[in-house]
Amino acid sequence: MPFQPLVVTLLLEPGAQERFDRLRAAHFPAGRNRLAAHVTLFHALPGEQEGAVSADLADAARRPPFDVAVTGVRSLGRGVAYTLDAPELTALRAGLAAAWDHWLTPQDRQRHAPHVTVQNKVQPAAARALHDRLAAEFTPYRAGARGLGLWRYLGGPWAPVAEHPFG
Repeated sequence: MPFQPLVVTLLLEPGAQERFDRLRAAHFPAGRNRLAAHVTLFHALPGEQEGAVSADLADAARRPPFDVAVTGVRSLGRGVAYTLDAPELTALRAGLAAAWDHWLTPQDRQRHAPHVTVQNKVQPAAARALHDRLAAEFTPYRAGARGLGLWRYLGGPWAPVAEHPFG
């Protein structure tokens, strides 16, 4: 049986994680919500490379923690996400992408637009209504990034493999 793909995420401080988890629990269709809120950096790295990927993440995490700016609310058409921005995150992901270039899928080669999805797979009208409500009450803020997460994709849910804290 082939190895399941690996997913890499940015780990957020507990307060930010809890806030996004509450929003996701409130607005994601319950039968489809199999994951905690997350910031995906890479969607599908080769599962047989788990050791090399984990070692690269450990090296990349040898840096101080940093903040990400939560900059707005974005429509996904059939969902809603919060947009994120941080020069440190852009540089960190670019370095990993360069190291893993030969492993990247077309999806992971696209321009990275970090976000946290709090609603998906709903009717466009429902997504528009939530987007408009969240955007109207949105104020930009900062959230702490605490490390990198490695997960195994299991056809829907993810299984945790490793956490690499910054610092």
